[in-house]
Amino acid sequence: MNISASHRIPWPDIDYVLLDLDGTLLDLDFDNHFWQVLVPQTWGSARGLDTAAARVLLQPRFDACAGTLPWYSTEYWSRELGLDIAALKREDAHRIRWLPGARDFLAEARARGKRLVLLTNAHPEALAIKHERTGVLGLFDAAYSSHQFGAPKEDARFWRMLAGTEPGNAARSLFVDDSAAVLRAARAAGIGHIRAIRRPDSVRPAHSHDEFTAVDALADLLDPVP
Repeated sequence: MNISASHRIPWPDIDYVLLDLDGTLLDLDFDNHFWQVLVPQTWGSARGLDTAAARVLLQPRFDACAGTLPWYSTEYWSRELGLDIAALKREDAHRIRWLPGARDFLAEARARGKRLVLLTNAHPEALAIKHERTGVLGLFDAAYSSHQFGAPKEDARFWRMLAGTEPGNAARSLFVDDSAAVLRAARAAGIGHIRAIRRPDSVRPAHSHDEFTAVDALADLLDPVP
């Protein structure tokens, strides 16, 4: 694949490959459908509301938690909404799927001898469900959920905790994520090589990433091993 020089990964300068899960490796369509369709549908049905009406009532509650650890917690939303969020995710787990080229990118990074580290805001329950469907954890040397650190990836505390748990040279690390807020936090933590994903959800329009070198998907970063 011919990729532009601006997108090309400087592999000799990288020892650690840090990757987001949802929207980078796995299709964010699962999560978007879950929170914008299935949860409002289930919650609303118990209250005599259609999905659209329920979504209107729930959206302010979702927005108030955005970017915080509770937003990503299955336990928090189970309490707040009176639903078994983990059970609902299992019911909808057939929608969990890899984004195109994600596994190929992991294979290339592995072939180049890089340490592979998964960094996710997914709650451990949600992560376990996704691993059951994809085997994703078996492809990494280490995996960290923000719930282990008590702070989401958007928070500087996450990166400080990561540095103490996964010692390495931040300047020689590559990090790929679809969230601008998370990418900003990684940049502030000194991560040397950052790439943004424009199409985290295969069925929705692409994101705009003006601050960071961006590609549609990890597949666009593939560079054949010499």
